[in-house]
Amino acid sequence: MLRFPSELVASVRPAYEHRRVVVTGGAGFIGSHLVDALVSLGAHVRVIDDLSNSNASYVADLVELEPDRVAFVHGSILDKAAMRDAFALDHGGKGNRSDRGPVVFNLAAVGSVPLSIEQPGRAWDVNATGVLRVLEALRAAGGGRVVQSSSSSIYGDRGATSGEPCQEDIPPCPLSPYAASKLAGEHLLATWSRCYGLESVSLRYFNVFGPRQRADSAYAAVIPAFASRMLAGKPPVIFGDGQQTRDFTFVANVVQANLLAGATSTLPDSAIANIGLGHATSLNRLAEQMADIVDEQSGVDAASIKPQYQPARQGEVRHSLASIERARGLLGYEPFTTLREGLAETIHWHRAQIEAGASSGGQ
Repeated sequence: MLRFPSELVASVRPAYEHRRVVVTGGAGFIGSHLVDALVSLGAHVRVIDDLSNSNASYVADLVELEPDRVAFVHGSILDKAAMRDAFALDHGGKGNRSDRGPVVFNLAAVGSVPLSIEQPGRAWDVNATGVLRVLEALRAAGGGRVVQSSSSSIYGDRGATSGEPCQEDIPPCPLSPYAASKLAGEHLLATWSRCYGLESVSLRYFNVFGPRQRADSAYAAVIPAFASRMLAGKPPVIFGDGQQTRDFTFVANVVQANLLAGATSTLPDSAIANIGLGHATSLNRLAEQMADIVDEQSGVDAASIKPQYQPARQGEVRHSLASIERARGLLGYEPFTTLREGLAETIHWHRAQIEAGASSGGQ
Protein backbone atom coordinates (compact mmCIF):
# COMPACT_ATOMS: atom_id res chain seq x y z
CA MET A 1 0.00 0.00 0.00
CA LEU A 2 1.20 3.53 -0.79
CA ARG A 3 2.39 5.77 2.01
CA PHE A 4 1.17 9.36 2.42
CA PRO A 5 2.32 12.25 4.60
CA SER A 6 0.53 12.31 7.96
CA GLU A 7 -0.52 15.92 7.45
CA LEU A 8 -2.28 15.00 4.19
CA VAL A 9 -4.15 12.16 5.88
CA ALA A 10 -5.23 14.41 8.73
CA SER A 11 -6.41 17.14 6.36
CA VAL A 12 -8.63 14.96 4.15
CA ARG A 13 -9.96 12.41 6.64
CA PRO A 14 -12.91 14.59 7.76
CA ALA A 15 -14.08 14.85 4.15
CA TYR A 16 -14.11 11.07 3.58
CA GLU A 17 -14.92 9.43 6.88
CA HIS A 18 -18.35 7.77 6.37
CA ARG A 19 -18.62 9.51 2.96
CA ARG A 20 -20.29 7.77 0.02
CA VAL A 21 -17.81 7.32 -2.84
CA VAL A 22 -17.93 5.66 -6.26
CA VAL A 23 -14.71 4.77 -8.07
CA THR A 24 -15.02 3.77 -11.73
CA GLY A 25 -12.06 1.76 -12.97
CA GLY A 26 -11.33 1.12 -9.31
CA ALA A 27 -9.70 -2.27 -9.89
CA GLY A 28 -7.06 -0.75 -12.19
CA PHE A 29 -3.62 0.69 -11.64
CA ILE A 30 -4.45 4.15 -10.26
CA GLY A 31 -7.98 3.26 -9.17
CA SER A 32 -6.97 0.42 -6.85
CA HIS A 33 -4.46 2.65 -5.06
CA LEU A 34 -7.13 5.33 -4.67
CA VAL A 35 -9.60 2.78 -3.29
CA ASP A 36 -6.98 1.64 -0.75
CA ALA A 37 -6.56 5.22 0.41
CA LEU A 38 -10.30 5.94 0.57
CA VAL A 39 -10.98 2.83 2.64
CA SER A 40 -8.17 3.72 5.04
CA LEU A 41 -9.80 7.15 5.44
CA GLY A 42 -13.11 5.59 6.46
CA ALA A 43 -15.12 6.09 3.26
CA HIS A 44 -17.95 3.83 2.05
CA VAL A 45 -16.77 2.82 -1.42
CA ARG A 46 -18.41 1.23 -4.43
CA VAL A 47 -16.10 0.15 -7.23
CA ILE A 48 -17.22 -0.52 -10.81
CA ASP A 49 -14.79 -2.07 -13.29
CA ASP A 50 -15.20 -4.30 -16.33
CA LEU A 51 -11.77 -5.88 -15.65
CA SER A 52 -10.74 -5.44 -19.30
CA ASN A 53 -7.35 -4.08 -18.24
CA SER A 54 -7.19 -5.10 -14.60
CA ASN A 55 -8.16 -7.83 -12.16
CA ALA A 56 -10.26 -7.80 -9.04
CA SER A 57 -7.61 -9.12 -6.66
CA TYR A 58 -6.79 -5.87 -4.87
CA VAL A 59 -10.43 -4.86 -4.47
CA ALA A 60 -11.46 -8.41 -3.51
CA ASP A 61 -9.14 -8.27 -0.52
CA LEU A 62 -10.78 -5.04 0.64
CA VAL A 63 -14.30 -6.42 0.16
CA GLU A 64 -13.35 -9.41 2.30
CA LEU A 65 -11.86 -7.21 5.03
CA GLU A 66 -14.51 -4.46 4.94
CA PRO A 67 -17.75 -5.95 3.55
CA ASP A 68 -19.85 -3.22 5.20
CA ARG A 69 -17.87 -0.43 3.53
CA VAL A 70 -16.62 -1.80 0.19
CA ALA A 71 -18.66 -3.24 -2.67
CA PHE A 72 -17.61 -4.28 -6.17
CA VAL A 73 -19.70 -4.17 -9.35
CA HIS A 74 -18.31 -6.11 -12.30
CA GLY A 75 -19.43 -4.16 -15.33
CA SER A 76 -18.78 -1.34 -17.77
CA ILE A 77 -19.67 2.29 -17.18
CA LEU A 78 -21.53 1.98 -20.50
CA ASP A 79 -23.86 -0.63 -18.97
CA LYS A 80 -26.87 1.14 -17.45
CA ALA A 81 -27.76 -1.76 -15.16
CA ALA A 82 -24.22 -1.99 -13.81
CA MET A 83 -24.17 1.76 -13.24
CA ARG A 84 -27.43 1.58 -11.32
CA ASP A 85 -25.82 -1.01 -9.06
CA ALA A 86 -22.69 1.09 -8.65
CA PHE A 87 -24.72 4.17 -7.70
CA ALA A 88 -27.00 2.32 -5.26
CA LEU A 89 -25.52 4.55 -2.62
CA ASP A 90 -27.45 3.23 0.35
CA HIS A 91 -24.57 0.75 0.70
CA GLY A 92 -22.52 1.21 3.81
CA GLY A 93 -24.70 0.54 6.82
CA LYS A 94 -24.46 2.52 10.01
CA GLY A 95 -22.57 5.78 9.98
CA ASN A 96 -22.96 6.36 6.23
CA ARG A 97 -23.37 10.10 5.77
CA SER A 98 -26.39 10.37 3.50
CA ASP A 99 -26.71 14.13 4.01
CA ARG A 100 -23.98 14.87 1.47
CA GLY A 101 -23.84 13.98 -2.20
CA PRO A 102 -21.36 11.31 -3.17
CA VAL A 103 -17.92 11.88 -4.63
CA VAL A 104 -17.31 10.03 -7.90
CA PHE A 105 -13.77 9.41 -9.11
CA ASN A 106 -13.94 8.50 -12.80
CA LEU A 107 -10.86 6.48 -13.71
CA ALA A 108 -12.48 4.09 -16.19
CA ALA A 109 -10.74 4.64 -19.54
CA VAL A 110 -9.09 3.25 -22.61
CA GLY A 111 -5.74 4.67 -21.58
CA SER A 112 -3.40 4.11 -24.50
CA VAL A 113 -2.61 6.40 -27.44
CA PRO A 114 -1.57 3.53 -29.78
CA LEU A 115 -4.65 1.48 -28.83
CA SER A 116 -6.91 4.47 -29.45
CA ILE A 117 -5.43 4.86 -32.94
CA GLU A 118 -6.18 1.19 -33.64
CA GLN A 119 -9.62 1.29 -32.02
CA PRO A 120 -10.87 4.90 -32.06
CA GLY A 121 -14.51 3.93 -31.60
CA ARG A 122 -13.78 2.02 -28.42
CA ALA A 123 -11.69 4.88 -27.05
CA TRP A 124 -14.51 7.34 -27.73
CA ASP A 125 -17.18 5.08 -26.25
CA VAL A 126 -15.37 4.64 -22.93
CA ASN A 127 -13.56 7.97 -22.58
CA ALA A 128 -16.32 10.29 -23.84
CA THR A 129 -19.68 8.51 -23.82
CA GLY A 130 -18.61 6.85 -20.58
CA VAL A 131 -18.24 10.25 -18.94
CA LEU A 132 -21.79 11.08 -20.01
CA ARG A 133 -23.00 7.85 -18.36
CA VAL A 134 -21.18 8.75 -15.14
CA LEU A 135 -22.60 12.27 -15.07
CA GLU A 136 -26.13 11.08 -15.71
CA ALA A 137 -25.83 8.39 -13.02
CA LEU A 138 -24.68 11.01 -10.52
CA ARG A 139 -27.49 13.35 -11.54
CA ALA A 140 -30.03 10.56 -11.04
CA ALA A 141 -28.52 9.93 -7.60
CA GLY A 142 -29.26 13.52 -6.59
CA GLY A 143 -25.99 15.25 -7.44
CA GLY A 144 -22.54 15.42 -5.97
CA ARG A 145 -18.98 15.86 -7.20
CA VAL A 146 -17.08 14.22 -10.06
CA VAL A 147 -13.30 14.07 -10.11
CA GLN A 148 -12.40 13.25 -13.71
CA SER A 149 -9.13 11.62 -14.71
CA SER A 150 -8.07 13.60 -17.77
CA SER A 151 -4.75 13.69 -19.59
CA SER A 152 -1.84 15.89 -20.58
CA SER A 153 -2.29 14.50 -24.10
CA ILE A 154 -4.97 17.12 -24.78
CA TYR A 155 -2.17 19.71 -25.12
CA GLY A 156 -0.74 17.83 -28.07
CA ASP A 157 2.47 19.40 -29.36
CA ARG A 158 1.98 22.81 -27.73
CA GLY A 159 5.23 22.34 -25.82
CA ALA A 160 6.98 20.32 -28.53
CA THR A 161 9.43 22.96 -29.66
CA SER A 162 9.99 25.06 -26.56
CA GLY A 163 9.76 22.43 -23.85
CA GLU A 164 7.96 25.04 -21.73
CA PRO A 165 5.48 23.89 -19.06
CA CYS A 166 1.91 23.42 -20.26
CA GLN A 167 -0.53 25.74 -18.52
CA GLU A 168 -4.22 24.97 -18.30
CA ASP A 169 -5.34 28.00 -20.31
CA ILE A 170 -3.38 27.26 -23.50
CA PRO A 171 -5.54 26.05 -26.43
CA PRO A 172 -5.73 22.24 -26.61
CA CYS A 173 -4.34 20.41 -29.63
CA PRO A 174 -5.21 16.69 -29.40
CA LEU A 175 -3.14 14.49 -31.72
CA SER A 176 -4.82 11.13 -31.12
CA PRO A 177 -8.31 9.70 -30.62
CA TYR A 178 -7.35 9.15 -26.98
CA ALA A 179 -6.54 12.84 -26.50
CA ALA A 180 -9.69 13.95 -28.33
CA SER A 181 -11.88 11.69 -26.21
CA LYS A 182 -10.32 12.98 -22.99
CA LEU A 183 -10.91 16.58 -24.08
CA ALA A 184 -14.53 15.73 -24.88
CA GLY A 185 -14.90 14.35 -21.37
CA GLU A 186 -13.71 17.65 -19.91
CA HIS A 187 -16.26 19.55 -22.00
CA LEU A 188 -19.02 17.25 -20.77
CA LEU A 189 -18.09 17.95 -17.15
CA ALA A 190 -18.13 21.70 -17.76
CA THR A 191 -21.53 21.53 -19.47
CA TRP A 192 -23.15 19.33 -16.82
CA SER A 193 -21.78 21.65 -14.13
CA ARG A 194 -23.37 24.66 -15.80
CA CYS A 195 -26.69 23.01 -16.69
CA TYR A 196 -27.29 20.73 -13.72
CA GLY A 197 -25.17 22.12 -10.91
CA LEU A 198 -22.88 19.10 -10.53
CA GLU A 199 -19.53 19.89 -8.95
CA SER A 200 -16.63 18.80 -11.13
CA VAL A 201 -12.88 18.97 -11.51
CA SER A 202 -10.72 17.50 -14.27
CA LEU A 203 -7.21 16.43 -13.36
CA ARG A 204 -4.83 16.33 -16.33
CA TYR A 205 -2.34 13.58 -15.48
CA PHE A 206 1.22 13.65 -16.77
CA ASN A 207 2.74 10.18 -17.34
CA VAL A 208 1.68 8.36 -14.20
CA PHE A 209 3.74 5.35 -13.08
CA GLY A 210 4.10 3.09 -10.07
CA PRO A 211 3.36 -0.33 -8.58
CA ARG A 212 0.46 -2.31 -10.12
CA GLN A 213 0.99 -0.78 -13.58
CA ARG A 214 0.93 -3.55 -16.16
CA ALA A 215 4.04 -4.48 -18.12
CA ASP A 216 2.54 -7.51 -19.92
CA SER A 217 0.85 -5.62 -22.74
CA ALA A 218 1.76 -4.40 -26.19
CA TYR A 219 0.48 -1.02 -25.00
CA ALA A 220 2.42 -0.95 -21.73
CA ALA A 221 3.61 2.47 -20.57
CA VAL A 222 7.29 3.21 -20.82
CA ILE A 223 8.35 2.69 -17.20
CA PRO A 224 6.81 -0.77 -16.64
CA ALA A 225 8.01 -1.80 -20.10
CA PHE A 226 11.56 -0.64 -19.25
CA ALA A 227 11.45 -2.30 -15.82
CA SER A 228 10.28 -5.64 -17.17
CA ARG A 229 13.04 -5.84 -19.76
CA MET A 230 15.82 -4.48 -17.56
CA LEU A 231 15.09 -6.88 -14.70
CA ALA A 232 15.38 -9.68 -17.27
CA GLY A 233 18.77 -8.31 -18.36
CA LYS A 234 17.35 -7.10 -21.68
CA PRO A 235 17.79 -3.63 -23.21
CA PRO A 236 14.82 -1.27 -22.99
CA VAL A 237 13.18 -0.24 -26.26
CA ILE A 238 12.87 3.48 -27.01
CA PHE A 239 10.60 4.63 -29.83
CA GLY A 240 12.34 7.63 -31.38
CA ASP A 241 15.72 9.13 -30.49
CA GLY A 242 15.16 9.22 -26.73
CA GLN A 243 15.49 12.98 -26.52
CA GLN A 244 11.74 13.39 -26.10
CA THR A 245 10.85 14.46 -22.56
CA ARG A 246 8.06 13.60 -20.16
CA ASP A 247 6.90 14.71 -16.73
CA PHE A 248 6.89 11.34 -14.97
CA THR A 249 4.58 11.40 -11.97
CA PHE A 250 4.55 8.75 -9.25
CA VAL A 251 1.11 7.31 -8.55
CA ALA A 252 1.09 8.40 -4.89
CA ASN A 253 1.25 12.02 -6.03
CA VAL A 254 -1.74 11.40 -8.31
CA VAL A 255 -3.77 9.71 -5.57
CA GLN A 256 -2.98 12.68 -3.34
CA ALA A 257 -4.36 15.03 -6.01
CA ASN A 258 -7.58 13.01 -6.27
CA LEU A 259 -8.09 13.01 -2.52
CA LEU A 260 -7.57 16.77 -2.39
CA ALA A 261 -9.88 17.36 -5.35
CA GLY A 262 -12.66 15.36 -3.76
CA ALA A 263 -12.21 17.01 -0.36
CA THR A 264 -11.73 20.71 -1.05
CA SER A 265 -14.69 22.88 -0.10
CA THR A 266 -13.70 25.79 -2.36
CA LEU A 267 -13.94 24.47 -5.91
CA PRO A 268 -14.74 26.76 -8.86
CA ASP A 269 -17.16 25.55 -11.52
CA SER A 270 -15.71 22.88 -13.84
CA ALA A 271 -12.17 23.34 -12.54
CA ILE A 272 -9.16 21.96 -14.44
CA ALA A 273 -5.69 21.34 -13.01
CA ASN A 274 -2.48 19.71 -14.22
CA ILE A 275 -1.13 16.93 -12.02
CA GLY A 276 2.53 16.23 -12.54
CA LEU A 277 5.92 16.45 -10.89
CA GLY A 278 6.79 19.72 -12.63
CA HIS A 279 10.09 18.32 -13.88
CA ALA A 280 10.94 17.02 -17.37
CA THR A 281 13.08 13.92 -17.99
CA SER A 282 14.21 12.58 -21.34
CA LEU A 283 13.67 8.91 -22.13
CA ASN A 284 17.42 8.48 -22.46
CA ARG A 285 17.93 9.89 -18.96
CA LEU A 286 15.06 7.77 -17.65
CA ALA A 287 16.73 4.64 -19.02
CA GLU A 288 20.00 5.61 -17.32
CA GLN A 289 18.35 6.17 -13.95
CA MET A 290 16.38 2.95 -14.14
CA ALA A 291 19.46 0.97 -15.14
CA ASP A 292 21.30 2.30 -12.08
CA ILE A 293 18.43 1.34 -9.77
CA VAL A 294 18.10 -2.13 -11.32
CA ASP A 295 21.84 -2.56 -10.81
CA GLU A 296 21.51 -1.51 -7.14
CA GLN A 297 18.50 -3.73 -6.42
CA SER A 298 19.20 -6.85 -8.44
CA GLY A 299 22.85 -6.77 -9.47
CA VAL A 300 22.07 -6.70 -13.20
CA ASP A 301 24.96 -4.88 -14.89
CA ALA A 302 23.70 -1.45 -16.01
CA ALA A 303 26.27 -1.38 -18.81
CA SER A 304 24.65 -4.42 -20.37
CA ILE A 305 21.20 -2.87 -20.76
CA LYS A 306 21.73 0.07 -23.05
CA PRO A 307 18.58 1.10 -24.94
CA GLN A 308 17.55 -0.15 -28.36
CA TYR A 309 15.89 2.40 -30.65
CA GLN A 310 12.90 1.93 -32.94
CA PRO A 311 10.90 4.41 -35.08
CA ALA A 312 8.80 6.95 -33.20
CA ARG A 313 5.14 6.10 -32.61
CA GLN A 314 2.33 7.91 -34.35
CA GLY A 315 0.39 10.41 -32.24
CA GLU A 316 3.00 10.85 -29.52
CA VAL A 317 4.27 14.32 -28.65
CA ARG A 318 7.87 15.43 -28.44
CA HIS A 319 7.88 17.21 -25.08
CA SER A 320 5.43 17.26 -22.18
CA LEU A 321 5.86 19.16 -18.92
CA ALA A 322 3.28 20.28 -16.37
CA SER A 323 2.89 23.65 -14.81
CA ILE A 324 1.48 22.69 -11.39
CA GLU A 325 0.93 26.18 -10.01
CA ARG A 326 -2.84 26.01 -10.44
CA ALA A 327 -3.00 22.65 -8.62
CA ARG A 328 -0.98 24.13 -5.80
CA GLY A 329 -3.32 27.10 -5.44
CA LEU A 330 -6.59 25.30 -6.09
CA LEU A 331 -6.03 22.02 -4.28
CA GLY A 332 -2.99 22.50 -2.09
CA TYR A 333 -1.26 19.87 -4.22
CA GLU A 334 2.47 19.38 -3.73
CA PRO A 335 4.32 16.30 -5.07
CA PHE A 336 5.91 14.49 -2.14
CA THR A 337 7.60 11.60 -3.98
CA THR A 338 10.55 12.35 -6.26
CA LEU A 339 11.15 10.63 -9.58
CA ARG A 340 14.04 8.51 -8.26
CA GLU A 341 12.11 7.51 -5.13
CA GLY A 342 9.15 6.51 -7.27
CA LEU A 343 11.32 4.58 -9.71
CA ALA A 344 13.00 2.68 -6.87
CA GLU A 345 9.65 1.70 -5.36
CA THR A 346 8.26 0.73 -8.76
CA ILE A 347 11.24 -1.41 -9.75
CA HIS A 348 11.17 -3.10 -6.35
CA TRP A 349 7.50 -4.00 -6.94
CA HIS A 350 8.13 -5.36 -10.44
CA ARG A 351 11.05 -7.40 -9.14
CA ALA A 352 8.83 -8.87 -6.41
CA GLN A 353 6.20 -9.80 -9.01
CA ILE A 354 8.81 -11.57 -11.14
CA GLU A 355 10.18 -13.45 -8.14
CA ALA A 356 6.69 -14.44 -6.99
CA GLY A 357 5.91 -15.77 -10.46
CA ALA A 358 9.13 -17.73 -10.54
CA SER A 359 8.54 -19.23 -7.08
CA SER A 360 5.04 -20.36 -8.10
CA GLY A 361 6.28 -21.95 -11.29
CA GLY A 362 4.88 -19.14 -13.42
CA GLN A 363 1.27 -19.90 -12.43
